[in-house]
Amino acid sequence: MDITIRPARPAEFAAVGDLLVEAYLADGLLAFGESDPYAAVLRRVAHRAEHAEVLVAVEPRRGAVLGTVTFAAYGSPYADLAGPGEGEFRMLAVQFEGRGQGIGAALVTACMERARALGLRALVLSSQRQLLPAHRLYRRLGFERAEERDWDPIPEVTLWAFARELV
Repeated sequence: MDITIRPARPAEFAAVGDLLVEAYLADGLLAFGESDPYAAVLRRVAHRAEHAEVLVAVEPRRGAVLGTVTFAAYGSPYADLAGPGEGEFRMLAVQFEGRGQGIGAALVTACMERARALGLRALVLSSQRQLLPAHRLYRRLGFERAEERDWDPIPEVTLWAFARELV
């Protein structure tokens, strides 16, 4: 599939938020559906873009947003796991119909390239433990489980950590 990875434009922020909520709903990650408090966090794309880098995968001919990811370096309010010298990506989502076509891999690769360009030594992420297809993608791209960095953002939700050295 022919796609372009680039920073999200303000005119696309609503579509990015909708894509994230739809993907999280499809994966069963919003316990209270559309009214889940995290859905509001996912829709705050403009705020994220002020404090991190919101990237999109776009189909060049139509301009349709097919996927998105947020990249944040250590020190950003959107870097929950990254330490000094590390970058982090989060909120990776691909339109349900576009999954399995390399869009997620292209977005993660763009985050690796961005981290390298900033001179960072590693890239980290947190993932829900039930997202096995995503875990396969991360492993295929060289990420390894980092159990010692697993964490609980809220009670009864443990996020699995993954890390990849970039040097």
